[in-house]
Amino acid sequence: MNKEAHDALPLASATSGSANALEELRRQIDHTDRDLVALLARRKGLVMQVANVKKEHGLPTHHPAREEDLISTRRAQAVQAGLDPDYVEDLFRTMMRNSRVGQLNTLGRRSVRPGAKVLIVGGKGSMGSLFARCFTQSDYAVRILDVDDWPQVRELTSGIDLALLAVPIALTPAVALELGPHLPKDCVLCDITSLKSEPLAAMLRAHAGPVVGLHPLFGPNTVSMDKQIVVTTPGRESAACQWVLDQLSVWGSLAVDATAEEHDWMMGIVQALRHFATFAFGEYLCAREVPISRTLDVSSPIYRLELGMVGRLFAQDPALYAEIIFATPERRALLRDFIESLNRHLDMVDRGDKQAFIEQFKKVAAWFGPFSEQALRESSFLIEKLVHRF
Repeated sequence: MNKEAHDALPLASATSGSANALEELRRQIDHTDRDLVALLARRKGLVMQVANVKKEHGLPTHHPAREEDLISTRRAQAVQAGLDPDYVEDLFRTMMRNSRVGQLNTLGRRSVRPGAKVLIVGGKGSMGSLFARCFTQSDYAVRILDVDDWPQVRELTSGIDLALLAVPIALTPAVALELGPHLPKDCVLCDITSLKSEPLAAMLRAHAGPVVGLHPLFGPNTVSMDKQIVVTTPGRESAACQWVLDQLSVWGSLAVDATAEEHDWMMGIVQALRHFATFAFGEYLCAREVPISRTLDVSSPIYRLELGMVGRLFAQDPALYAEIIFATPERRALLRDFIESLNRHLDMVDRGDKQAFIEQFKKVAAWFGPFSEQALRESSFLIEKLVHRF
């Protein structure tokens, strides 16, 4: 419907109380909804034109400053129009996310090193397969070296520009040492394990050329790499490795630099401790045969969200999580310290000491500082989404 025809629609009187007035209002809502869909389609067409221009000139997909300026402008416009600015922001962030992903389908296929040869070691595994697809879609010459392919290792490594190790953490050092002697001297060697110190050291011993450690903080079921974080750990000849990082950026990923030591310490908290605490909660519910569905009947949205994260863990590969959680003696020591910290609270529980709890609560709250307010806002956003979904 064109604008003139739309504007010509008579506004029904909401005060008449007649069934005809209600039907007329509903009809106008339907017309408006169709107009909204048509506008979204028009916007999508413009976005794809932008993507083509960016592709032609080699421009990045993500422009954070422009996105935030747009959101600020639309929030102000919402206030002037008598709309809830949070509601309008939510709509536009959804549209922009959709636009970025759509652009990545075009721009993300660009190759920063056209024709380069990429070997994925462990390319038949879940993460290896993901990266094999990404490199293939960007017109790289992808080769796969898996368990049964080692007799052909010389042929598979001949002339390659990148060797990416996508094998389990425990196997990565040995695989690197076995592969190293076959690599061309200018080939970039990297891994994608969630542990960096030992794999990086092994790669540096195995290969005299460029080396970089990567840790993608996403799983094999990731639909888009838009804003997905990849931790990068420098090894050797960073300039020669840069094209690999540039390719990740073209795919939409965000790089975070860290030394191997800092990475492993942080992952002990971010992954090992968090996963183990989640496992312990789920195991406790199982041991006590807690009726999950019934608890959801009487739960708040925050409980559903928290339980969803527990259920998510147990829907995945236990061997993968065992490898992450128990990867090093340092991680196991961290878990022991965590369990002992829980035991330190037994006295408080036995006494029912509310005052001790309140004092400790305030102490921890002060330590969290402003992040608590940020966490409250972010979790409220997630809860609101969950309420809408269910």
